[in-house]
Amino acid sequence: MSNTPSILITGATGAIGSEFLQQMKTLNRLNEVSVFVRDSKKNRKKLREFSGVSSIFFGDLDDVEALQNAVSNKTIVIHLAAVIPTVEAKNEALVTKVNVEGTRNLVTAMEAASPEAFLLFSSSVAIYGDRIKNPEIRLGDPLLGVSYDLYSRTKVAAEEIIQNSTLRWSIFRMSAIMGIGNHKISGIMFQVPLDTHMEITTVRDTANALVKSIEKQTALHCKIFNMGGGENCRITYRQFMERAFEAYGMGRLNFPKFAFAQQNFHCGYYMDGDDLEDILHFRSDTMDSYFERFRKSVPTLQRIATIPFAGIVKWFLTRLSEPLKAYKNGDQEQIKFYFGDIK
Repeated sequence: MSNTPSILITGATGAIGSEFLQQMKTLNRLNEVSVFVRDSKKNRKKLREFSGVSSIFFGDLDDVEALQNAVSNKTIVIHLAAVIPTVEAKNEALVTKVNVEGTRNLVTAMEAASPEAFLLFSSSVAIYGDRIKNPEIRLGDPLLGVSYDLYSRTKVAAEEIIQNSTLRWSIFRMSAIMGIGNHKISGIMFQVPLDTHMEITTVRDTANALVKSIEKQTALHCKIFNMGGGENCRITYRQFMERAFEAYGMGRLNFPKFAFAQQNFHCGYYMDGDDLEDILHFRSDTMDSYFERFRKSVPTLQRIATIPFAGIVKWFLTRLSEPLKAYKNGDQEQIKFYFGDIK
């Protein structure tokens, strides 16, 4: 096996994948990287700035032959491709096809074409389920999310496929990933209870962890890690949204009582997250540094222009709240899901 890594990354045009490519470009190491992506105008456009990559393989995760071509002669495969939770309600079949069967196909391709390669998989804090009452999370905790959340179930299934493979592997259960410009204020925000405890990892720190993992395969081999930004990246969702609203010029976080769900989401504090930091030393951000960059990303004129219309914007957003719709419509099944027993 060559001393120079030969890396394949799936999900290369997502927020984390793009930042990984950017960091490898900065390190003059793009020639070590190949990407596997769906063939689309959007993906082709995103990849133009990374013309120095070794190869671009266009294909879908349901094409084992295409995957075998892509993984051939690779020393490490970083598997980021997944259908995110916001898409779940629209296409459950697609979530399973990509997140579970796509992972199975990738593992099958690696076992056939590059059995010595190392597989690094991005899992999620979602698998731990609702931790509002017990926000301190550790490896070995029950995977509560599987009882009600399709996304978390697919991540658990993908983890099992990888652990039962003949490959060398490692799994990073990533905390809430926050990047400047890739988290918009929308109706999705109401799915998260305001009392949720969050430990974020910024996109750039996440990509840095992946970059540093390339040379740390021995220390990571056949291990699962909770990956978070650490103690300085902890916050409640209420505090997070208050700071985000201030940055946008949206004023106070004043919404009707039942606009936000009160249960059945995920996130928490990783009490053993330092284990991965001790190996990779990937952290550079804090909550304050994240919001400093967040605020700078919002043009001053935009912030000033938003202030007079903040009430209208929040009224419009309120209409997108699924928990509030359920409450107003008297949908008992959804009310119980979002709020439990309302007295």
